[in-house]
Amino acid sequence: MFIESKFTVIVGAGPTGLTLARVLQRHGVPFRIVERDTKLFDGSRAKGLQPRTLEILDDLGLVDRFLATGGAYPELLVHLPGGGTMTRRMAEPQEPTAAVPYPNGLMQPQWRTSELLADGVPVELGAGVTGLSQDGERVHVTLDTGETITARYVVGADGGRSTVRKTLGVPFEGETFETEQMIIADVRVEGLDRGNWHVWPGEDGKSLRLGLCPLPGTDDFQLTASPSDKSLEELVEEVGLKLTYVGWRSLYRANMRMVSRYRAGNVFLAGDAAHVHSPAGGQGLNTGIQDAYNLGWKLALGTPALLESYESERLPVAAEVLGITTRLHRQATMRRDDPTLRQLTLNYRDSPLSRDHRPTPGRVQAGDRAPGPIFDLLRGPEFTLLAFAWSGDLPDGAHRVDDPEVLDIYDVHEPTLFLVRPDNYIGCVSHSPDDIRRYRSLLGV
Repeated sequence: MFIESKFTVIVGAGPTGLTLARVLQRHGVPFRIVERDTKLFDGSRAKGLQPRTLEILDDLGLVDRFLATGGAYPELLVHLPGGGTMTRRMAEPQEPTAAVPYPNGLMQPQWRTSELLADGVPVELGAGVTGLSQDGERVHVTLDTGETITARYVVGADGGRSTVRKTLGVPFEGETFETEQMIIADVRVEGLDRGNWHVWPGEDGKSLRLGLCPLPGTDDFQLTASPSDKSLEELVEEVGLKLTYVGWRSLYRANMRMVSRYRAGNVFLAGDAAHVHSPAGGQGLNTGIQDAYNLGWKLALGTPALLESYESERLPVAAEVLGITTRLHRQATMRRDDPTLRQLTLNYRDSPLSRDHRPTPGRVQAGDRAPGPIFDLLRGPEFTLLAFAWSGDLPDGAHRVDDPEVLDIYDVHEPTLFLVRPDNYIGCVSHSPDDIRRYRSLLGV
């Protein structure tokens, strides 16, 4: 049977799978994306998009639609047990800069994130995976429709209960804390101010009794509450309000787990199928989108060195993020001002794909995210060669960069070449075009 050399099956049409589909689309790679449910997820659940995610959406040509429909995180209005109120912020808003054009998180209900990512993506709904096997370089995927698909690659982006992960026999290491639960629901409340995220602490002043967060572009609030024998209507009535509508709802259990490997043959894991986090810090969905953004161009180019680098780059990141979110969960804090949470400082400096040949690297090194303000040059599916302060003839395909502000941001003081990967991380830095040529040859690109 002839199989297109890069044909990929994506299992799961959440934000991770949809982001991967979009990356493959722009590389012209054939794929099918299948989803067990008969509709895209319709709840708010993960509602925060971090600055690095917004940069990815910018590169994919979607950020304007997200900014137009999302909103800033509102100030918390804490209704104190003894009466009275106080205000707090989860993080202080920051002004955009040339290097960081999207410095603040964006609130966007998960259903709309999926809806925007899915626009133009041919999702096959109502098609769940029941079996998976590998035969040399081919992967056979059996669907509950009775169809068997043969592909070169399969990516399991099918959530924390991933069928793909279970079929591979990859352990999901960590803990589930059954005693640590939370009710989450999308509701409408009569007469409640939408300018604040309303929080009612428990009698101890620390635990959460009830939270109502206005979801931008909707009439809904995301309700969070400690589990109770009382109905949602009763919980809301206790704080003097009236519930008029209940949509999606779920019981969250504290679950902190991740895999020890991201790949088995030609099958890869991404997003919640590879790691699940506490919602503290708003990292889970964002980390999944970054998984997909890292993997997509590597599947498109398909060289062994690139495919092998997916696990070595993304597994340490997921472990670090899981550690941060677990710590925040244990502290039961609403603050999210740790700079790491913006995901702009996460890097691949230790990756085999990162080569910095300068005797003394500057602040921005191989393996780092490429900062602005040159996103227009970087947008698209190709490697981008930047020639900073370059004199004489440019190397083939290079873009000359002489703007003093950009030179300062990149900490460049002499002629230097930066080769930027399709996911806008810096692959190779050198003063010599020969190093760039050798790097490309090494990767087969």
